Amino acid sequence: MIREMISGMALTLRKLFERPVTIQYPEQKPDVPPRYRGSIVLTRDPSGEERCVACYLCSAACPVDCITIEATEREDGRRYPAAFRINFLRCIMCGMCAEACPTLAIQMDPNFEMGEVRQQDMIYEKDDLLINGPGKYPDYSFWEEAGVAVTHALGQGRQDQPPADPRSNLP
Repeated sequence: MIREMISGMALTLRKLFERPVTIQYPEQKPDVPPRYRGSIVLTRDPSGEERCVACYLCSAACPVDCITIEATEREDGRRYPAAFRINFLRCIMCGMCAEACPTLAIQMDPNFEMGEVRQQDMIYEKDDLLINGPGKYPDYSFWEEAGVAVTHALGQGRQDQPPADPRSNLP
């Protein structure tokens, strides 16, 4: 126990005589790690359509219940959110909504500058969240992978491997 206390005091004494590292924040932005979970954004697929299909999985996965969605359907049968709202006053930036999203529509942006003066400005609507780019997954298109209706058997899709025959495992 004394050895740990002495090593801790030695570290304190070493750091006492080092020059402090100060970042002048507004002029110099700090280096943010690539996997930093900042604000939430809604992305578009490669064709420019929004990826969200209003499946409500993100709002179900959210531990603080800060996501509100209202779904609607287009003429071609494709679902999309008529309203998508995130209350960033309640959001804890855990990333569970991004993990639950099957279409990769919700992604975590490395933006950490979200300070506002009024509380009402921290409630973001769909127009505030929707960005023009595909985010971290530029080639993924949910509707090309899944389609509006399934037109092929299980294992016969473009990305699928044929199903394994369970009888091939028998002796």
